[in-house]
Amino acid sequence: MTDVRAINRDFEKYDQVRKTHTYRLAEDEGDAFDQDYEIATLDFGRFLNGDDEEKAGFAAEFTGALREIGFAVLTGHGVDPALYDDIHDGVVDLFTGTPLEEKMRFRAKRFGSVAQGYFPLEETSEIHPDLVEGWVWCRRAFDLPEEREDAFRAEDYWPQGEHERLFRRLVLAHEPLFKPIARAMFQGLGVDPHIYDERLTRTNFGLRLNYYPPMSDAQDGSGAGRLFGHEDVDLFTILPASRVDGLQVWNHRSGKWVRMRAPPGSIIINTGDYMQRITNDLLPSTTHRVGKPTDRSHLTSARVSFPMAVYVWEEEVLEVLPGLGQPKYPPVKAITFHTRSTSKFYGDDYAVE
Repeated sequence: MTDVRAINRDFEKYDQVRKTHTYRLAEDEGDAFDQDYEIATLDFGRFLNGDDEEKAGFAAEFTGALREIGFAVLTGHGVDPALYDDIHDGVVDLFTGTPLEEKMRFRAKRFGSVAQGYFPLEETSEIHPDLVEGWVWCRRAFDLPEEREDAFRAEDYWPQGEHERLFRRLVLAHEPLFKPIARAMFQGLGVDPHIYDERLTRTNFGLRLNYYPPMSDAQDGSGAGRLFGHEDVDLFTILPASRVDGLQVWNHRSGKWVRMRAPPGSIIINTGDYMQRITNDLLPSTTHRVGKPTDRSHLTSARVSFPMAVYVWEEEVLEVLPGLGQPKYPPVKAITFHTRSTSKFYGDDYAVE
């Protein structure tokens, strides 16, 4: 594992889209922050329920925000905030109520493109000792209403069946947003809004639960971050606003970090490597990390987050969308693209060619 002063350039050979800036993976005292920049907060209800003019106006603003910094905050998405409270409590219960030996029965390994399962503290990846426990489940780990080739067995993926039933509620609440979010992005770029409808029908995803325990004084002084700087490898990520701050976003225009401030009940959307690839670099895969909250509560309080990464199935081909200029990237199978990129986290033998 690399030391806490590692920079992203140490791993650039794995990048599958163009990334030109240099940053330390963990927060450093010398990092510059843009205190005035505000990431756009937009009412998604205008797109979900509006007329053609309202939809077009939202799409233009949404895509404009994503082109600017790769992130936007959405209100009016229709998901009951009470669900997020239930999920928050469920994450705490899962991580604090499950013995380590039981968690390790589900130690993460690759299923298709995605590393699915449990990641111990300081072992989210092989490149940095971040101070978070993680757990990832893909579509196959949920008892969803669709045809399956085999009978669903919750015990294959979950310590307790009640956990699957709880977190399935989040999947069922977020999945109806996949297509509208993508349509708004594509419409704002002048692309057929429905071009990915078929690919996003019962597509794969990665629901990741993150539990950041309180830091000891030794951890606080070690230089390690709660979650190291990275870019997501998906089309986009749906992240309900956390109760505890710490999410930091890289502004590639100013060369400074921006602290995310999202209202309770909102969802944060960021574009990933898949989206940068198919939009010919128009929608960037933006660097972000989780640092220490400004109120120093990391010494006494845990932090919870539950992002949902939206993928396409492994055999789909990622290619630059029509009308977005001369393609900078050749077509590539999703599994090849995905595993080449995430080999930097899991080792060179992770890649599937």
